[in-house]
Amino acid sequence: MISFSNQCITIASPADIKAVNDLLNSAYRGESSKLGWTTEAGLIAGNTRSDEQTIRDIMQQQDSVFLKYSTADQGITGCVNLQQFGDKLYLGMFSVTPHLQGAGIGKAILKAAEEYAVYVHCTTIYMTVISVRTELINWYERHGYRDTGERKPFIEDALTGRHLQPLQFMVMEKTLKGSA
Repeated sequence: MISFSNQCITIASPADIKAVNDLLNSAYRGESSKLGWTTEAGLIAGNTRSDEQTIRDIMQQQDSVFLKYSTADQGITGCVNLQQFGDKLYLGMFSVTPHLQGAGIGKAILKAAEEYAVYVHCTTIYMTVISVRTELINWYERHGYRDTGERKPFIEDALTGRHLQPLQFMVMEKTLKGSA
């Protein structure tokens, strides 16, 4: 089993589903998300980014894990879902508690995602980011991710809220050092 360089990061278990779901919803939607800089509240209406059943389903998929950043005094304050597809690792549902954004938790999780990618023999990490999220895209670029030029539709669904403007995803990726 993998051991991460940051001891606050471990692989989440089914016992963490509620806390991970609460974190995702607070980081992306509603008033609480506005305390951080990664909010989507101005782009998507509503307070729901995910639900516990969705987290459970994703957690149970083959080659899918959630990493969690947690401390004894604050519980889970960061997470990311990683899904392996051959030699590529998809990174999604990346979240940090809004009032703790900017404290280095996101950087630690991103580093742990890269450690996990190497552990499962992946050479590339990729993600989708809402294309109008310039500040977030710039943050990923500073961490070595590049726009692939690929765009994907962001389809509105009954769970995650009504889009307040037309939205699409851009695909970003990073080739890991020492690979390819």
